[in-house]
Amino acid sequence: MATKLTLRLDERLIAAAKRHAAARGTSVSRMVAAYVEALEALDAGDLGSGDLPAPSARVRALVGVLPRTPDPEAVYRAHLERKHA
Repeated sequence: MATKLTLRLDERLIAAAKRHAAARGTSVSRMVAAYVEALEALDAGDLGSGDLPAPSARVRALVGVLPRTPDPEAVYRAHLERKHA
């Protein structure tokens, strides 16, 4: 059950929160809720032993979108070989 919470913040922080939420396509309330949930997960040890949290649905949807790139060092090495050949 959702309950209303009133926060008192500096106008600059409110504007920044609204900008960040809009850029992410979410509300300030959802953004704050996600932050508190992340804090709870940290406190509960759900991320223990250096594990990363499970990727969100948005991140999972992006997996594989970009083509794989070759090893950056190999690309740079090939560039140098062409340059100095």
